[in-house]
Amino acid sequence: MTAFDEFEDYDAVGLATLIREGAVTAAEVMEAAIARCEARNPALNAVVLELYDHGRAAVAGDLPDGPLAGVPYLIKDLGATLAGTPTTGGSKFMADVVPDADSETVTRLKAAGMAIFGKTNTCEFGMSITCEPQLYGPTRNPWDDAVTPGGSSGGAASAVAARILPAAHASDGFGSIRVPASCCGLVGMKPTRGRNSFSPGLGERMGGIVAEHTVSISVRDHAAILDATAGPAPGDPYFAPPPARPFLDEVGVDPGKLRVGFSYGGATGARTDGEHTRVLDETLSVLEGLGHDVVEADPPIDNGEMQEIFRTLMASNAAQTIRLHPTKGRLPEPGEVENVVAATAEMGERVTGYDVFLAQGRMHQAGRRMAAFHEDYDVLLTPGLGHMPPKLGWIDMMMDDADEYWDRVAAFSPFTVWFNLTGQPAISLPVGTTDEGFPVSVQAVGRFADEATLFRLSAQLETAMPWRDRKPAGLPAV
Repeated sequence: MTAFDEFEDYDAVGLATLIREGAVTAAEVMEAAIARCEARNPALNAVVLELYDHGRAAVAGDLPDGPLAGVPYLIKDLGATLAGTPTTGGSKFMADVVPDADSETVTRLKAAGMAIFGKTNTCEFGMSITCEPQLYGPTRNPWDDAVTPGGSSGGAASAVAARILPAAHASDGFGSIRVPASCCGLVGMKPTRGRNSFSPGLGERMGGIVAEHTVSISVRDHAAILDATAGPAPGDPYFAPPPARPFLDEVGVDPGKLRVGFSYGGATGARTDGEHTRVLDETLSVLEGLGHDVVEADPPIDNGEMQEIFRTLMASNAAQTIRLHPTKGRLPEPGEVENVVAATAEMGERVTGYDVFLAQGRMHQAGRRMAAFHEDYDVLLTPGLGHMPPKLGWIDMMMDDADEYWDRVAAFSPFTVWFNLTGQPAISLPVGTTDEGFPVSVQAVGRFADEATLFRLSAQLETAMPWRDRKPAGLPAV
């Protein structure tokens, strides 16, 4: 088979176009992805379940008549299910769970023609913004193997940053798409609450704060993949208003003159470091040059309150996840879950129904306040992270002090969880770098159900502050 040496030059949309036009076969594209996984994954531990035969079978013969037909894809080992393959959620306690049906997201990805050839690493139950589970061991960041790639979609981000493939499935309940995208120099969008379905198993995840989508090297991949997966499934309790037109059609459209509010944290109580402040300032200068109105405006958010609401919902969710194990019917024995998971689930056992409803009520009040904020501002811009990615081991789910653990999580990424709670779309963009070349991001936030404006503005920034050609040094040759 002819080697497809140019594989890394293309995003997912680009690969689909080449395949559709007959410039390269889907089998050649799949072999290029598998070759890179075999060469690069051993040093990264990004892919924890190889499904090469599944991927090869998906591109053999006639391809589905979908917009992303033949594009290799990896799914996260949490949430999304592929029938007949383990879905461990990064947990020893769940290592024996083998779903018998595809989740709705996977069904739609397959219908779009994407060819799944593996599953990516995640922290236990997605309860972190690093990726260091005891079950599979830590995933490493291709930009610096001593620091975290972020999480919980750390395996996905590491694989894409290493150019094993251009886009991979991810999910986000605190920032678990946007944080690893920031750590690994990628684009990462959390869509609007209810944009993608959790059918058939759930109506929502963690009280409505989790969203599934992707990490990618390009903005247009996010639009194309969201076009493929978005929309309600029968029985969904609610869903986001449908877009006026396909999201991919928004990429490249002039966003017009936008009123952009920006915040370094300010009155919210969140804080960031000098690198992220500098890159935010650089981005604001570019936006002004593009003709947008840029105004400092802290959102009506109290970071302490947002973190408190999240911890209540996370605790109850941890207890629920453990008790919903499909076969064990018991609580974990010592060592079956990590220390922070055990402590958080124990707290969840004490959370009352009143506590959960109160937390959800407060998060919806925050959503109302943000809706009022967006009457004045089309987009909010914040730093991507609170500080640069820490060394592996610093956000350690084997810590004995769960409060200290969650404090470290909150300090690392104070800005992301706000919009899990309010339900708004938010996107991490790798617009800057440190002097040493390590990626630094900003976060752009849109009105509820207004991914369209984010796609337009993000594509404009992608042209003005391009990042696609940046790759980690020293990737093993294929």
